[in-house]
Amino acid sequence: MYTCNKDRLEDKIVTFSKFGDAGHGGITRYSLSPEAHQARDEFVKRMKAIGAEIESDDMANLYATIPGSEPDLKRIVMASHADSVTNGGNYDGILGVLTGMEVLETIVSENIPHRHPITVMIWTNEEGSLYPPAMMSSGVICNDYLPKEIAKKFKKEDMLASKSAQDPSVTFGDALNATPYKGNEKNRLSPDKYEAMFELHIEQGPILEDAGNEVGAVTCVLGMFNYRIKFYGQADHAGTTPMHKRQDALYAAAQALCYLHEEIDKLGRPELVYTTGEIVCHPNVHTVIPDFIDFSIDVRHEDADLRQKVLDIVKSLETREWARCKCKVEMAWARDTVYFNKELVEYVKGSADELNISNQYINSGAGHDAQFVSYMLPTTMIFVPSKDGHSHCEPEYTPVEQCTAGASVMLNAVLKKDKK
Repeated sequence: MYTCNKDRLEDKIVTFSKFGDAGHGGITRYSLSPEAHQARDEFVKRMKAIGAEIESDDMANLYATIPGSEPDLKRIVMASHADSVTNGGNYDGILGVLTGMEVLETIVSENIPHRHPITVMIWTNEEGSLYPPAMMSSGVICNDYLPKEIAKKFKKEDMLASKSAQDPSVTFGDALNATPYKGNEKNRLSPDKYEAMFELHIEQGPILEDAGNEVGAVTCVLGMFNYRIKFYGQADHAGTTPMHKRQDALYAAAQALCYLHEEIDKLGRPELVYTTGEIVCHPNVHTVIPDFIDFSIDVRHEDADLRQKVLDIVKSLETREWARCKCKVEMAWARDTVYFNKELVEYVKGSADELNISNQYINSGAGHDAQFVSYMLPTTMIFVPSKDGHSHCEPEYTPVEQCTAGASVMLNAVLKKDKK
């Protein structure tokens, strides 16, 4: 069994935290921004220094590859992203890149024998913070393999037309054409050239930390659905309309939201999660009774039958009257649970066991590029803990010892796949 170098990995974490430093302990590093280019430049410099070959594809995904003893074999890739959300942390996404770099550096510095070429990859625009949607490049690269309802949302021409959230006159295509990292379509991740993909990521939740474990062998990305729930009332003057005559859409929505929580909680499944995170209120004036409310509900669980039970509760809102207002329920989108390759999951679990690193099986409630790649290649993920469960915020933190443990597990899991 081999182990990665804690001091080298810590140097990578500290160095890359400077690219997009927001001044409060975290970063803002939008995809294809100057800060993102700084990170990519550092990646290229360090990977060239260990003798890796650098390539990029038409979506500016970036690849660094060291040769194997049998160069005609397909590559094994470790991949994640380097972009962040606004005022994000120093670990989400980028840790998967840094640990991949450390795996390659360990293989080269210790002259570890391996048959396959091994690659570390940076996905472009996973977060979609500046140019939506999230997981843009993996959606394009894997498009031919994705379920039709997902694939149609990630057509390349539509992604190129995505407008900047800061300046709508600028598109993702404009930024892509301006970057020196735009390459050739022939360099894409594909089943013809690649054998398998591993993605290391922070958990972004408290499960590993609460259990006292250092590594999670990720079995799946949870299925989910997102619906919009709309209420139609009547706008009237806030000071002159008697309470018993009102059709207050916000009051109706509040009643319905409380009803949802009560009924869903009756299912008695603590691992089921659901969220209302977005609300639209019209006319949104303090002197006017709201005549329209539109709120979201996001529901996630592995089991499709349980998700259907929740959906039945959501759809039942339409059959009732809420404070004399009408309700309409509309699907925004949904996805099935995506299961990772069982062989690779066991390589991760087995490597952690052999290294005496505490571990467990775990699922992912968040979306990752790996879930799209899993339709195209054998794929799995490795989780390391998130301090206090924090992520997508500046307090995001994972001790370097746990980062190194995750990197060592990935190194040995990759070597197991290489031997197979």
